[in-house]
Amino acid sequence: MTTQKDHHDISTLVSRFFRALDAREFADGWGGGFFTDDVRTTTPVGDAEGADAVRHTEVAIGRFARTQHMASDVLVDVGGDEETATASWNALMVHVHHDSTLRERGEGADPLFTVGGVYDAELLRTPGGWRISRMDVRAVWTTGEPPVVTA
Repeated sequence: MTTQKDHHDISTLVSRFFRALDAREFADGWGGGFFTDDVRTTTPVGDAEGADAVRHTEVAIGRFARTQHMASDVLVDVGGDEETATASWNALMVHVHHDSTLRERGEGADPLFTVGGVYDAELLRTPGGWRISRMDVRAVWTTGEPPVVTA
């Protein structure tokens, strides 16, 4: 049974996660406040697990000069064991390209890459609160061009 507190706690975790991305708060161990140690992620730029998933997130955000992530309509379902939950939310993700990307693309290049998407997550209740154990990000629509990725 999903309680109001569980819904609030999970929704707050989602909001804090997006704020951390946009503030680029990637101090050592930052992922522990959001993810389990064995988290699995699937995003438009690839799949990753554990510490690689955390690093993958940092690299993806670093491809842009700035970002703004907004979550809405967080739906939460706590399992009968009260130790697991699922959550999904809509997201609007605005990415501002680095000046180097804009120079490479030339005059008139769109400075923004915007994505409308859906997140689906599985969560575990830990001594530190709810943590994401699986997170899938699905782009529903995009405008602009993705970043220039160099090997």
